Amino acid sequence: MIEKSSKKAPAVLDLTVHQGSKKLEVTFAGGERFEIAFELMRIYSPSAEVQGHGPGQEVLQTGKRGVGILALEPVGNYAVQPTFTDGHDSGIFTWDYLYHLGSEQERLWRDYEKRLKEQGVHRDQDMASKPGAAGSSCGHSH
Repeated sequence: MIEKSSKKAPAVLDLTVHQGSKKLEVTFAGGERFEIAFELMRIYSPSAEVQGHGPGQEVLQTGKRGVGILALEPVGNYAVQPTFTDGHDSGIFTWDYLYHLGSEQERLWRDYEKRLKEQGVHRDQDMASKPGAAGSSCGHSH
């Protein structure tokens, strides 16, 4: 699972979906502004499909470099739920989680590259062609 800082993120003032560069621009009330790649959002989606149901159950996502966002729906006043072009739509990205992704991008990318290497797969490999990729990781659909 992803280690998240316990620091509370400021409120989000603005969200802009940049389809050309495939990035979500997030501006926080504290003045911070991050451009988060859709791919990073997708590979670190907070959904059970990606994170699993507990430590050690994470599913390494591959083949997401070209993923886009079809829709970005608000969830209360605390989060958004994107629908990605690969059909994934179960991740709810809270303001805290978006702040984490934005502020920790470099470390998250390094960790992702390390996990790819450890598992002997490459970033653009189709999920279906990965070893042990038959069906959902936890035995049921999300």
